[in-house]
Amino acid sequence: MKTPNAYFVTEKPSKLNEYLSFGLSVDCVVFGYHEGEVKVLLVERDEEPFKGSWALVGDLVHPDSDLSASADRILESLTGLKDIFMEQFFTFDAIDRHPLGRVVTVGYYSLVESEYYKPVASSWAKSTKWFSIRELPELAFDHDIILQKGIQTLKRRVRYRPVGFELLPSKFTLYELQALYEALLDQKFDKPNFRKKILKMNLLKPLNEFQENVSHRPAKLYAFDEEQYNALKKEGFAFEL
Repeated sequence: MKTPNAYFVTEKPSKLNEYLSFGLSVDCVVFGYHEGEVKVLLVERDEEPFKGSWALVGDLVHPDSDLSASADRILESLTGLKDIFMEQFFTFDAIDRHPLGRVVTVGYYSLVESEYYKPVASSWAKSTKWFSIRELPELAFDHDIILQKGIQTLKRRVRYRPVGFELLPSKFTLYELQALYEALLDQKFDKPNFRKKILKMNLLKPLNEFQENVSHRPAKLYAFDEEQYNALKKEGFAFEL
């Protein structure tokens, strides 16, 4: 019969505090997209360590809170953003990643159409700013490693899941959709082939609407059909670009 704390028997009780004193944090890689450019939301730290440096949106997890609730709380408390798509993608556990002690952090990524989200700094954040992923400042802690892992994860997942639609307005043109995926994947697609492949998936609802206030011929608008996607998934459909 196992004792209740069988996994501690190899250590003296006085050593348990060392095992139970680890810190746990959440860091959110918030991707935004606007006018053909992928951006990431950063906050300027107003507290040590790394006061005055830019960082991902992150903080420690409360002892009485789970990870997903903590990610929502941290994002809202530092930037005011809430009710957005978020997904866990990796755990970062380098022993020396935090100068004040051992802190393991769990990375989450989120996707928003940045034109419609206006983050406002609060708590220990001095300011917030959208940065192009091509032109980034030096980041605090190991946030450059976390961000690069987030970018790799995003590029991999947008090929096999339609998460990229989170970055578009509710109504969009095929040109805007192609421009989005070209920006996310940093590659060019053949226009006729891209449109043929996307339309063949039956994930778009053609609308009886066209662009307005444009200097060229107005293009037809579409919307992502999430209900159809969920139904197709149950039948074994695989989104793949």
